[in-house]
Amino acid sequence: MALQWREQLSVGNNRIDADHQRLIAIISAAEISLDSRDRGALFRVLYELAQYGEEHFKREEALARAVGYPKSDQLHRSHDQLVAELTLFKSQIGETLTDEVAKHIAGFLHDWFINHVIKEDLPMKPWMMKYPADLDRN
Repeated sequence: MALQWREQLSVGNNRIDADHQRLIAIISAAEISLDSRDRGALFRVLYELAQYGEEHFKREEALARAVGYPKSDQLHRSHDQLVAELTLFKSQIGETLTDEVAKHIAGFLHDWFINHVIKEDLPMKPWMMKYPADLDRN
């Protein structure tokens, strides 16, 4: 099932919500390249996900600290997990992209995003809501 942005995923901060929407778009592009077994496109998308993910994570962690979110230090673990998995995926792709590897990557990306937003980011919402939605600590 393709990821789609829903208002229920909002953490109450415009920048983080925009980041999450961009992450959905990147993951959707990864799913398209996985479905077509386009290794070149997949490598480009995984690179983009790693690069943009790093920017997003820094922003998110800084905002979590700025609003006084007490579990801000725990956010880093999920962020590290994504980077480690993306590195592993690049080594698993090989000369041909098998159905098994494609399913594994697609499943991980989908599950990671849902878990990241619902289990880690949404609990920040009460702290984020104390500040203007356009607060940015970039």
